[in-house]
Formats: sequence, structure tokens, C-alpha cells
Amino acid sequence: MNIGNLIPQIAARLPGDTPALDAQVVLAHVLQRPRSWLMAHPELDLSAPQLESMEAAVSRLEAGEPLPYVIGHWEFYGLDFTVTSDVLIPRPETELLVEKAVIWLNAAPERRTVADVGTGSGVIGVTLAMHVPDVYVLATDISMPALEVALGNARKFHVSERMDFVECDLLPPHHEFLPTDLHFDLICANLPYIPTETLKELPIFGAEPTLALDGGSDGLDLVRRLLDIAPEWLAPGGRIMLEIEAGQGSQALSLAYDRFSEAEIQLHRDLTGRDRLLVIDGPRSTF
Repeated sequence: MNIGNLIPQIAARLPGDTPALDAQVVLAHVLQRPRSWLMAHPELDLSAPQLESMEAAVSRLEAGEPLPYVIGHWEFYGLDFTVTSDVLIPRPETELLVEKAVIWLNAAPERRTVADVGTGSGVIGVTLAMHVPDVYVLATDISMPALEVALGNARKFHVSERMDFVECDLLPPHHEFLPTDLHFDLICANLPYIPTETLKELPIFGAEPTLALDGGSDGLDLVRRLLDIAPEWLAPGGRIMLEIEAGQGSQALSLAYDRFSEAEIQLHRDLTGRDRLLVIDGPRSTF
């Protein structure tokens, strides 16, 4: 069976909006070739082991397993990250946070300590370390399996020497030693922000880790908790950047103003025009 015949056959079995593309991605994964190479070699016949691997992968997709988990990696901000079912699949919405964080860090050479809270696969912290060569990142997560994925990605991109990984709930006990003088210039996070009842009605429920998705009754439980402890961690003049759900803009602004009355606070919209990023710029003096 050759590639040209297999792609439509696989596509016919796949759910989702892009079955033909997904079929190409699966075949590229099985053959360990770029997708462009597949398109240039439609006459290539797969070997029996390759056909067996392809069938196993397609069966997982038919059963509802997300494509990134099946192939074991996914692109974010131009980098190919390892992902497993222990972490949330990277999404393009989070690139807005990374883009603005890179700009802010590069414009302020004295700002070089970052906390990536709830790091998951490490896409935020690792990408910042890749694009800001002298930055230090503390990556935290309550899930040890997630931290192992993040550490693996840091090693993959050769930035692990400028990152530390801590298993904790949001941020570690403040008395613990950290190479930051107990303050961070930038605290950033893509915390779980889907309301519990809403999550139960979504196709994503059960497909990706609930721990990385469930934000409590209104989706803002973890945001509240992080904003409560952030003042003791944020350096004077530092910045907090939080990804939020599109419908949480006004609530998130209210929470921020309640806790940071002297800060400059902004909401940024994503490419679809929806509220996506809460930015809090602290005053130069401590809170």
C-alpha cells in the first residue's frame, strides 16, 4: 500500500475538521519524515511494520485520543515540544503571552528572573529561555509527571541549566532558597481557567488532564490564589502576565484591581479579538 492510496483511506476513518491533514501528520510520524516529503513521494509503499505502526496510531485516533498525544509532540512558537497525556496540548492562544513577555524582557536587560507557574509541558518557560539567552526561569507545577515532561523539553532545547523545576501548588514556600533573592521580575502563568460545569460539557473533558483545565466554579479559582500570593514574590516594577478565558476579562480586571490598587493593569486581545491576556505592571516600590 503506497502513501498516495493510504492518505484518503486514513482520512476517511478520522474524526475532526482536518482528517486529510491529520492523516498526513500520522504518516509522517510513522515514516519519521517531514510531511512535505510524503507529498513528494506518493508512490512509496509502506513496509509491514510501518503499516502495523500506522494502524495502531489510527486506532488511537479513532478512539478519541488527541493527535499530539498519539505522535508525542506538537509545535509551539516555532519549536517542536514533546507532549504526553500528563500535560495540556500547547495552543496558539498562549503564544500571545510569550510574544509580549519576550518583548518586555528584551526591552529591560535588568529584568532576568521569571516564574512560569503551572508550567505543564514547559512551553512558556522553555520558549522564554530560548528567546532571552540570559534569563533564569523557575518552572512550577503540582504534577510531577508534568514537570518531568517540562524538564525533558528544557533539555531538548539546551536551556535546562537556566531553569529550575519545583513540584508545588502555584509557588513554593517563600522561605525556601531560590537563586532570585526571593523575587521575580516576571510572573507568568497559563493556569486552568475553564469553569467546572462548563468543562464537563466540552469535548476536551477526559481527553486532556482535568487538573490542567478545571478552574473551579467560575474558572478563576487559581487566578485568585496566585494574585493573593503574587505581591510577596513580585520584584518592584515587575510584571504579572496571566492567560485567561475569553469571557473572563471584566472579572479578571476586577480581581487585579482589588489586589493591586497602585499597579497599571491591562487586558490584551488575541487574534480573534477576544480578551486573552491580563497584564499587571507593579509599582517601583514594594506592595
